[in-house]
Amino acid sequence: MSEAELKTLETAFEQKIQDDVRIEPKDWMPEKYRKTHIRQISQHAHSEIVGMLPEGNWITRAPSLRRKVALLAKVQDEAGHGLYLYSACETLGISRDELLEQLHKGTAKYSSIFNYPTLTWADIGAIGWLVDGAAIINQVPLMNTSYGPYARAMVRVCKEESFHQRQGFEIMMKLAKGTSEQKEMAQDALNRWWWPSIMMFGPTDAESIHTAQSMKWKLKRKTNDELRQQFIDQTVPQADLIGLSVPDADLKWNEERQSYDFGPIDWDEFWQVVKGHGPCNKQRINTRVAAYENGKWVRDGAMAHAAKKEVRKAV
Repeated sequence: MSEAELKTLETAFEQKIQDDVRIEPKDWMPEKYRKTHIRQISQHAHSEIVGMLPEGNWITRAPSLRRKVALLAKVQDEAGHGLYLYSACETLGISRDELLEQLHKGTAKYSSIFNYPTLTWADIGAIGWLVDGAAIINQVPLMNTSYGPYARAMVRVCKEESFHQRQGFEIMMKLAKGTSEQKEMAQDALNRWWWPSIMMFGPTDAESIHTAQSMKWKLKRKTNDELRQQFIDQTVPQADLIGLSVPDADLKWNEERQSYDFGPIDWDEFWQVVKGHGPCNKQRINTRVAAYENGKWVRDGAMAHAAKKEVRKAV
């Protein structure tokens, strides 16, 4: 391809981005755009799959049949989200085997929030309310992201995540209105999950190495700091409503900005978890690798069955 032809393609691509015309798999795109989306979508898919583990820990110990069925359905939804997003990522020219290999080797990341343990039933409520609540705020703008398959995948994902958030809040509300021990359990879960949930939005805009380019390509529509502020402004009144206290001594309403000021975030903790030194990093990856290896016979059987069907068609 000549330099002039490449320049023409780049100009047409940039014009599509500017005009909010979605980029589709067969369209020409810069290699950096493709790799950026592979990183973003695969990280999202990995987060959905690894995110099943802390909640799956409580399926057999849920306090009632109703709670058990609801949690089982939620974990099933998350598995579906992961598979859905892997499919979207494959349209960028990378195989699912490659994506999973990157996860298992640690060269691809997933959300740091899933490296924290679920110690009590209230943690399941906190994950639904806080973690899924943060995910919704982050993901709703992605329904308008510039890459078509990702944008369309997010429509279904966001609808189901919204249900998960309400389910988690309802758990926390019940506990907060229960016995003193139950309310204490809910407050303890909020104390432990609040700051990791705020860290979910990633480093500050000043420190993020990806935000500027992602905003330019309209992969992201809001910056990390904007999304974080939106989450805090939305969630603090919900905590007040059910009688729980956000664990931030510096939290206060800013009348001039019409939003909350909040205390400093422990970014050292965030980066330690991202680098693999969180409470459950090794456990999460080991569990995923073991599940993949133990499921090899199922994949082999499915491939053999598919091959046999192709032979029959040929005959």
